[in-house]
Amino acid sequence: MNAVKLKLQVIDLSNASVKDFLRDLFRVGLPCHVLNLRSTHVQKLDMAGRFMRLHTLNLDFCTSLTTLQKDCFSCMPNLMCLSMCETRVSNLWMTTAVLAKLPSLLELRFQNCLCCKDTGPCQSSSSKEKKLENNEDRPNVINICSYSEELSVVTGCDALQTSTDETVIDFLSLQESFTVPEVDEGTDDSSEVDEVKLSGYLQNLLKESSIPLPSLFRQSKLQNEIQENDGHLLHVQKQPSNNVSGTMNKDIWHHPSPICFERHYREYMVASLPRLEVLDNLPIGKMERETSKTIFSQYYEYLPYRHNHKKSVVNILQKREMGTSGIYCQNSSKLKKKYCHGRSQCFFSRSLSAAKFGSSTWPFLNPVSDFIYMSKEETKRLRPRQFEYHPSDSSLMAFGTLGGEIVVINHETGNIIGYNSSIGAMNSVLGLCWLRKYPSKLVAGADNGCLKLFDVNHVPAKLGDTCGSVVVNFEDFEQLTSVHVNSADDKFLASGYSKGVALYDISSGRRLQVFTDMHQEPINVAKFAHHSPFMFATSSFDKDVKMWDLRERPERPCYSASSSRGNVMVCFSPDDLYLLVSAIDNEVKQLLAVDGRLHMDFNITSTGSAHNYTRSYYINGRDYIISGSCDENVVRICCAQTGRRLRDVYIEGMESGNSIFVQSLRGDPFRHFNFSVLTSSMRPTPKQEIIKVNLLASSHYADESSQGQDSHLSCGLGG
Repeated sequence: MNAVKLKLQVIDLSNASVKDFLRDLFRVGLPCHVLNLRSTHVQKLDMAGRFMRLHTLNLDFCTSLTTLQKDCFSCMPNLMCLSMCETRVSNLWMTTAVLAKLPSLLELRFQNCLCCKDTGPCQSSSSKEKKLENNEDRPNVINICSYSEELSVVTGCDALQTSTDETVIDFLSLQESFTVPEVDEGTDDSSEVDEVKLSGYLQNLLKESSIPLPSLFRQSKLQNEIQENDGHLLHVQKQPSNNVSGTMNKDIWHHPSPICFERHYREYMVASLPRLEVLDNLPIGKMERETSKTIFSQYYEYLPYRHNHKKSVVNILQKREMGTSGIYCQNSSKLKKKYCHGRSQCFFSRSLSAAKFGSSTWPFLNPVSDFIYMSKEETKRLRPRQFEYHPSDSSLMAFGTLGGEIVVINHETGNIIGYNSSIGAMNSVLGLCWLRKYPSKLVAGADNGCLKLFDVNHVPAKLGDTCGSVVVNFEDFEQLTSVHVNSADDKFLASGYSKGVALYDISSGRRLQVFTDMHQEPINVAKFAHHSPFMFATSSFDKDVKMWDLRERPERPCYSASSSRGNVMVCFSPDDLYLLVSAIDNEVKQLLAVDGRLHMDFNITSTGSAHNYTRSYYINGRDYIISGSCDENVVRICCAQTGRRLRDVYIEGMESGNSIFVQSLRGDPFRHFNFSVLTSSMRPTPKQEIIKVNLLASSHYADESSQGQDSHLSCGLGG
C-alpha cells in the first residue's frame, strides 16, 4: 500500500463477496476516508489495521455481524460517522463500551428514518439546516448510506488535500459483478505479502473503474426531490423534533438492528456517549441529554451498589488498611467504633466489588465441563444437563449428564474429583441437590424417575469407572423434573410432570407421602426454604406459585400468587425473605415470602415465544439476581432491591451461525458477581457445556464459548 502511495478517499465494497480480501483489509488497514461495507458478509469486525484517516464507516445490512470486538475500532481515531442498520448487533452494554472508545464519533445509527440517506440529522428537523450552514467547518465528514441498488452517493471529498506524488482515487466501487481474487491462506501471517496483494487488488480496480465522483449539486438535488415529493412524510417527522425523549413514530423507523428493541435503548446510548450529536438521524439536544440521564439512573445501574464513579482498587485497599472509608465517626465511644467498623467492612467489600466491576467491561468466561473419555467401545464426551455448586466447599461443583452420569469436579482447577456411571439405570439427570450437614452426599434424580443418594467420598475419580457408590436407592417418581433437600437434611421433595409432589425420608429411603392435586398443571420445581425444614414453595405451569407447610399436611396452601404465564421455577432468597419467581418468556418477579405480595417486577422484555423457558437465581446473597432463557444467549443481572439492570452478559460461539442458548444457570455462593451458565446449541454438532462467568475479571475471551443443543423437549424441565 505504501509502495504505490495510493491515497483513497472512498472505497465502496457493498454487496461484494470478498471474504478473504476483507479479512486482510481489516488486518492491514487502508488510508481511506470513507469505507462502505454495506451488505457484505462480515462475521467478525476485527479491524486491527490502521484506518487513521477513516471518517465514515457503513456496515448497514451486514446481517452476519452479531457483536463488536473489544478493540475493533482502536485504530480509527478520526471516525465520526458510523451506520449499522439491520445488523444482528444486540448487546447494548458491550456495544456502548466499544463505541465509547471512539473519541471523534458524532453521528451513529442502528436504524434509519425513511427520508435519510446518511447518518446526519433528519432533513425535516430545523437542526438539519443549521448543520448544513456550518458544513464548511467540517469538510472532512463524509456520509454514505444508500438504500437503493445503485451506487452510493458520496459527498464532501472536494476539500481533501493531496500531495503531488500521490495517486488520488475519488471513488472506488466494488460491486457484485467484479470478483476479487481469493487470498492464499498461507499468507495470513505475513502483513508484507498482504499489503502487496491489497495494492494489486486496488491497482486492478483502478484500471477497471471509471466511475466519476458524484457532485454536491447532485446530492443536494436528490435531497430536494425527497422533500418535494414526500411532503406529508416530512410533516410527520417534524413533530418529534421537539420531543424531549427524541423518539419517533415506530412506523418511520426502518431496518432496525436488534439493539434498538432494548428497553430505553436511546436514553442509554445518549447517557453513555456524551460526545454523540446525532443518533438514528435525530439530533441530540441539551434537554434530551438531561432526560436521558434521569431515565438511565431510574432503570440502570452504572456500577454495583449505587456507585456512580469508577474507583481505584488500590486506593480502596489503602483506605481499608488505614481504617478509613470516607465515613467519619464523631462519637469515639466503643459502641460507636464497633458500629462504624462493621459498616466499614460492608462498605469496603461492596466498594471493592464495584471497583473491580468498573474495570472489567468484558467479563471473563471459562468453560469447565469439557471432558472426554475413551473406552474400548467408544470415545465419549460428557454432556451436562444439570449442575449445582457445593454448599460448603467453594471449589467443588457436581453436574449430571444427559447419559445419566454424575460427575464431581474442582471447577477452579478443572480436575475430576468423582465420577459415577449409571450403567443405564438413569437417563438424563434433571435434579441435583447437595446435603448441607453431610457435605459429601447428594441426591440425584433422572427424567425416568430414578432417585439415588450418592456419597462422593466413595466415587472414583476416573472417567468410565463403573464402581458403585450409591448409598440409598429411592422409590421412583415418574417423569421427574426436580429434587430439593430441606434444611435439616432428613427429607427431600420430588416434582415432575404431575400435579403433586412426593416427600422422601433420606435416612430410611422410604417415600413418606405423595401430595396430589396441589396444582391444575404439572409442578416443574418445588423448593424448601433455607432455614425452615417444613416450609416449601411450588411453581406450576398453571401460572400459580404456592407456599406450603408440612406441619399442616399440605391440603391447602398458606397462600397462592399468580403470574401471567406458566411458571418455570421458584427459589427462596438466602435469608428466606423473598421468593424469586420465573415464568415463561422473561416474566421475573420477586415476592414477599411471608404472604406472596409483589415486591419487585423486573420488567424484562419478552420475546413472544411460548417455549422461552426462563430461570432466575440470586447472587451476592440476595443483592442481585441473574436471569436467562432457553431461546436466548443472554444472562441479565438486575438489582434485587431496585429492579435496575446492571448488565447483560451475552454468551457467544466461535463460529458464525451457531446459536447458543441458556439452558440453566446458578450463582456462585462464595464469590461476588460470579455465576455459571449451562449452554446448549445444535451447530456444528450438539454440545452442552457449563461456562463460568466472572464479572470482576477482564478477559479477551470471545472465541471459546461453547456450542450445544437446542431442544424444546427438555429445556423447560427442572431448574
